[in-house]
This record gives sequence, C-alpha cells and structure tokens, in this order.
Amino acid sequence: MNGWWLASLILFMLIMLAVVSLTAIALYVGWKLMHPPRKPLSMKPEDFGIHTYEEVSFPSRDPDIRLSGWYLSAAQNGSAANGITMIFSHGYSQNRLEPHLPALSLAKRLLAEGYDILMYDFRNSGLSEGKITTVGYLEQRDLLGAIDFVSETYPSQQIALIGFSMGAVTSLLAAGEDERVQFVVADSPYYALDEYLQENLSTWTGLPRFPFNQLMLSLLPFLVKAQPRHVAPYRAVQKMGNRPILLIHGTGDQTIPHDHSRKLVAESQHPLTDLWLVPEAGHVRSYAKEPDAYVEKVLAFLQKAAKNPLQHR
Repeated sequence: MNGWWLASLILFMLIMLAVVSLTAIALYVGWKLMHPPRKPLSMKPEDFGIHTYEEVSFPSRDPDIRLSGWYLSAAQNGSAANGITMIFSHGYSQNRLEPHLPALSLAKRLLAEGYDILMYDFRNSGLSEGKITTVGYLEQRDLLGAIDFVSETYPSQQIALIGFSMGAVTSLLAAGEDERVQFVVADSPYYALDEYLQENLSTWTGLPRFPFNQLMLSLLPFLVKAQPRHVAPYRAVQKMGNRPILLIHGTGDQTIPHDHSRKLVAESQHPLTDLWLVPEAGHVRSYAKEPDAYVEKVLAFLQKAAKNPLQHR
C-alpha cells in the first residue's frame, strides 16, 4: 500500500512539474513575442531624395505614450498638393521604414502625386515610447493618436490610411472607429486575431501546436488584459459602411495566407472596395515584386475613392 501511495505521489509531482514547465515556457515565449527588439532607423528620407520633411512627435490616445515620426509635405517637395494625407502604419517588429518595401520608396512616389505622408513608429518600435507590442489591439490607439495629430495640425487635409501586416489590421480597426478616415489601403492583413492565432501561432512561436497553442491563448490575455476576439478587422470593415478599402495580398504569403483578405473584401459593401492578389508575392512583398503595378493600383483606387460621393457622410 505504501509503495502504491509513493508511486502515485511521484507521478503527481512529475505531472505538476511538467505543467509548471510547459506554462513557464508558454509565458516566456509569449512575453518575448510581445517584446520584440527594436530595430534602428537605418535609413533617412534623404537616402530616397526626400530632402524636406519635419520630425514630429505626438501622443497616442494613451497619453502617457509619445510617438515619433516624419511628416512629408508634397508642396514642400515640389509637387502640387492634393489635400490628402496618407498615414503609413508598419508591421510587427518593424518601424516606420518598413524595410521590406521599403516604405520611403513608396512614400516618395506618392509624394510626387501630391499626397502628404505621415510615417511614424508604433509603441515599442523605432523612436516611440512604450514597452509592449500587441499585434493591433493597443496599436490602434497609436494610429488614432496619429489621426488626431494630422486633423489638429493640418485641419484642411483629408485622411487616408495605408498599412502593412499588423499596420494593415490597425488601419482597418482605426477606420472602423474614426469617421475622419476617408479610405484605407490594407496590405496583408488578417481577418480576425483569434482565428489567425488558432491556425498560425506555432509559426511565430516555433513551438508544437499541442499543447502550446491553447496554453498560450489561455494565458496571454491576462498579460495584455484583452481577448484576441477583441481584435477583429472584419467587424471594423463592416463598420466602415460607405468608405472604400483596397486590400493587397501576395498569393505566396506563408505568414498570413491571402484567404484572410478574400474574406475581408466580402465584408465590405462599398462598390469601390477591391482586392488585388499579387501572384507568388510573399508577406508584405507585393511592392518589392511589382513596384510600378503597386503604385498604379494604389493611385487608381485613391483617385476613384476621392471622387466618389458615396464616401462622404
């Protein structure tokens, strides 16, 4: 009897040790995902022939966090301004440069067409304050702060958003909350965070799906104080109503499969909402693969959207 009791106790202790160890691993990896290392600003506008720009700083909607960025004026760079400011939002673990494009290359081409550009770093990125990254949940408050900054500093400007991966998701979320946003270009967004993580979390963690996916999805909401279901771009698209969206996605995207954008486009009721699938392009690699076609597609969408009376409330 004593031998059976001792064996049971040892088994119980081994099980508890395994549970504690797995939980510790899940928490550590989750913490690392929410604290990606900052990447330096390794390029400047001058490197792309943009010699006039303003260093700007403004608060997030969380006022204890200040964000850093550049404001690029079309008029000050020799182009006829069209009265629209494009706010760029970068992806996870990146900064305002979004080097996969690179963002400054796209910004220069849009500047030449008369668009002012605001490029900024999300919290915990680049030169901005903050110590946590949440893949869209808190970042939407940063973008809302950027919208406030443009609206207050340049009140005559219309506002459009363009975002990449996490920045695309954040652009959709912010547009769903703020009617000052006239139109959105979303490059490589996910449809819903809970669905995406259920399918793809192991891609980011490098851990086996079982038992870590469910373990992390149970623990991380306590760290962020939010549930993944609260980050739902598809609901934001539904809320945008009569404002159009251009979705861009590469068919070779292994990080966020292009089916996410297919489902998002189906949620919009605006006749100008469109989906451009770039054959074989990887995650946020559509501009790098087809730069001229990318710019033409974005400009055509923006020009049509700006002329369409349905987008005005």
